[in-house]
Amino acid sequence: MILRIAAGLDATYIHRMDRPRVVLAEDHAPIAEQLRKLLEPEFDVVAMVTDGHGLLQAEEDFRPDVIVTDIVMPGLDGIAATVALLARRPDTRVVLVTVHDDAELTERGYAAGALAHISKHSAGHELVPAVRAAMRGERYVSPGGRH
Repeated sequence: MILRIAAGLDATYIHRMDRPRVVLAEDHAPIAEQLRKLLEPEFDVVAMVTDGHGLLQAEEDFRPDVIVTDIVMPGLDGIAATVALLARRPDTRVVLVTVHDDAELTERGYAAGALAHISKHSAGHELVPAVRAAMRGERYVSPGGRH
């Protein structure tokens, strides 16, 4: 389900063509809102979705520069959505966010083609640098070295 699209639900929201465009996938509304607030000073969050199926549709509709997605979501999870997105459009740039500190999950995310994997707990200082790196087509490695 798409929660917010460009000028859709927020009449004061103005899409700025000069800023990189991001689609955000997160199934918990308060966390989605926090992530959006972290991104919006520098990026244009063109859509917020709550599951992997919505993510696939939003990517097709908006062709964002970067996708920021939770890993664990209902229906299609973030890793499976990443695989599907990259099969469809190989230049898609994906940043995974999660509360899980699991090396196997991190490796699955990178194997799927994600350029970054960060903890939601460190998003305040890692999300923007991870998105910047993804935009350059570079892998972001968490300063803690675990992601």
